Amino acid sequence: MSLTFCNLHFTKQPDKVVYVSNALMKSLNLSGKKTVHLRFGRDRVPATIKPIKKAGKHLYLASGIRNLMNVPKRGSIYLRNLQNDEVQLGPLIGVLSDGPATSTNPFGSRTGFIKQLLREGSRKSYIYAFTPRDINWQNETVSGFFLNENGSFTRKTVPLPDVVYNRLPSRRSDFSPAINQLRERFIRRKIPFFNWSFFNKSDIYTLLENEPTAGRYIPESITNPSVEQMKEMLERHQFVYYKPTAGSLGNGIYRLTYSPKRGYFARYRKKGGNALLRFGSFNSLMRMLQGRHGKQLRGYVVQQGIRLIEIDECPIDFRFHMHKNGNNQWVVVGIGAKKAGRGSVTTHIKNGGSLMTPEQALSRNFGDRAGEVLQHAKSVAITLAQAIETQHQHLIGEIGFDLGIDQEEHVWMFEANAKPGRSIFRHPSLRVEGKSSVEHILEHCLYLSKFRKKEEI
Repeated sequence: MSLTFCNLHFTKQPDKVVYVSNALMKSLNLSGKKTVHLRFGRDRVPATIKPIKKAGKHLYLASGIRNLMNVPKRGSIYLRNLQNDEVQLGPLIGVLSDGPATSTNPFGSRTGFIKQLLREGSRKSYIYAFTPRDINWQNETVSGFFLNENGSFTRKTVPLPDVVYNRLPSRRSDFSPAINQLRERFIRRKIPFFNWSFFNKSDIYTLLENEPTAGRYIPESITNPSVEQMKEMLERHQFVYYKPTAGSLGNGIYRLTYSPKRGYFARYRKKGGNALLRFGSFNSLMRMLQGRHGKQLRGYVVQQGIRLIEIDECPIDFRFHMHKNGNNQWVVVGIGAKKAGRGSVTTHIKNGGSLMTPEQALSRNFGDRAGEVLQHAKSVAITLAQAIETQHQHLIGEIGFDLGIDQEEHVWMFEANAKPGRSIFRHPSLRVEGKSSVEHILEHCLYLSKFRKKEEI
């Protein structure tokens, strides 16, 4: 297989003809050939080759070819020279999402990010966004959202994509029977689909606890704990986190503390503020939790509390935004340090936390050794990503880790998110990393769709 970059043009001739410049003929090994099979997505059309004398690599599609294949626009594209005189145009990248739609924001709050992806991706590919409702499985086509030069969306019907980047916004939709069927349909057609779905906290802890290289970075965690296990964990660790296995944004998390002299305390988020309750006995604490979440405590994890490094007596943790690159390797693309708000259970920005660079946070705690501590944390993040990928049965191309560092410099993993938020990239010092994140997504799409030059692989 060879791969080349060329300029694609349209002509109005109704015939099934392609006009190919001499340089492109040579690059695609088509010299002397009379016909070629063009492929776009899953569509395949035979065409007559007509060489033209024009400097550079140029391909002209007659309207008879263009209309049969639903090629959406002209411009710079890749061509893959496959077996049996077949040339594939592309890649065709699909970004799957949904949301409370309006005419200007068809993907809700994710519309801005999706526009950024489409704007950058259109320079190297045919990239469009779509919802589950936009797929016609019978015809194997999609009514996709393409981005115009003026930044607005236009709808065009195109073949099923060569690769799907999954940014469905909610756990409810991601785990619904309809979306499970959608994923399986893509896989049956051998169309790479990443990221598969949101992670479940307890599943990730179970995956990593017994993984020799990664297990040391996981705090002790018990899924669906018994009352006895809750008490034993509290007495042994002095404080624990009690959180839903399918939660996000810090919702539903309790910080439970035990002091032999003062009793039991529960700190949590309540109506936009931070609440703190004191209990004279463990049984009264449990009555409160069971009254809110059921006697069996199902769907929750109790996790060892870690004494994190602090600034102004407020704990600090770190969001590591990880990507697979164009060579299918895990890399750290962006890191944000999150300082908890006063009295907050978590460091989430929406719950009163503040964002800073990791260098700022670590230098306050480790001085001249901050760079060394950060490099170690990056190494741990890559180890964790590799371990999850090894144990996970589906394609993963992006992970957001919430990592903590304690006073002894030990790194701990609290959360792993398959569809991490992008709030850290709003920090002025992380905007370059935000652009790099988009580029890594697109490069991984090129890798999965096999549209990468040999020297890049």
